[in-house]
Parts: sequence; structure tokens; C-alpha cells
Amino acid sequence: MSKAKGKTRRQKFGYNVNRKRLNRNARWKAAPRIECFHIRHAWDHTKSVRQNLAEMGLAMDPNKVPLRKRKMKAMEVDIEERPKELVRKPYVLNDLEAEASLPEKKGNTLSRDLIDYVRYMVENHGEDYKAMARDEKNYYQDTPKQIRNKINVYKRFYPSEWQTFIDSLQKNKMEVE
Repeated sequence: MSKAKGKTRRQKFGYNVNRKRLNRNARWKAAPRIECFHIRHAWDHTKSVRQNLAEMGLAMDPNKVPLRKRKMKAMEVDIEERPKELVRKPYVLNDLEAEASLPEKKGNTLSRDLIDYVRYMVENHGEDYKAMARDEKNYYQDTPKQIRNKINVYKRFYPSEWQTFIDSLQKNKMEVE
């Protein structure tokens, strides 16, 4: 909705606002958030990106990564070497290497419902996929091939659990007979 005519006021200057702090906070908030925990906590906002990364022992440009040089010949000794950049924060590089060496966490799992469904079907029907498809617990009306694929997925995700489950089924069959 539009405002009534003559009711708009011009903005007045706020004399009690600290402009220096306002600009500094705006600049800090506008800067992109560094996702890496180790780099974010070692970052110095007063320095440039290149200086920060050099202090941590990282390279801004992957083409300019210092590589180990081969053994120098007598003629090459005379060439001046530029001073190496000092790594003032080696703990960042060590933390990143330690984090990278950790084994990758298995993030994908199957739902509890699917696990129970597969176990129920195998318990009651064994390898008879057509009987599984006709079972009343087959709520989603899966075809025999779909059920077989679900069982194979369970086998692939939890091979040790699958083996213990099959062993327990065989043990129960032996006890019944």
C-alpha cells in the first residue's frame, strides 16, 4: 500500500553513530566466511590472502608451489636464490594433514525400516523372491527383482551383519530339525 501524501520524512543524520566502527563491522561481515576451521582461526584480517597463506605454509597459486629441487650442479650454485618465505604457523599445516589422514567416515546408511523389511523377508521366505512379492508385509508392492535388489543392497552395506544373520538362521533351522 502507498503512504499518505505528505507523510514521508527525509532521513536525518545520526550524530551519535560511530561511523568508523560501523564501516569496520560492515567490512568484516561482508568478507567471505572461511569454511576450514584451522585456517579460519589462524587468519589475520590485517594481512593479505597471500601473506596469510604463506605464513601457514600454504600456496595461493598451485603453480607456484615450492618443489624440492634436484641436486645442483657446480654452474648453478652461482645463481641467487630468493629468500624462502617463513612459515610462522606450521600448526595449521600439521592439523590439515592430520585431518586429511583420518579415514573417511561412512555417511550413507540404510533406514531401520528397510533393514527390518529385508530381515523379515529372508527369515520367512529364504531365497523365494516371488513369495516375498506376494507377502502381506510387502506394503510398497515391490516386484521380485526390486526385493532382490534391496537384499543385495543390504548385503553390500552390512556384510558382517548379513553373515551373522544368515548363520543364526541356519543355526535355528538345525535346532528345529
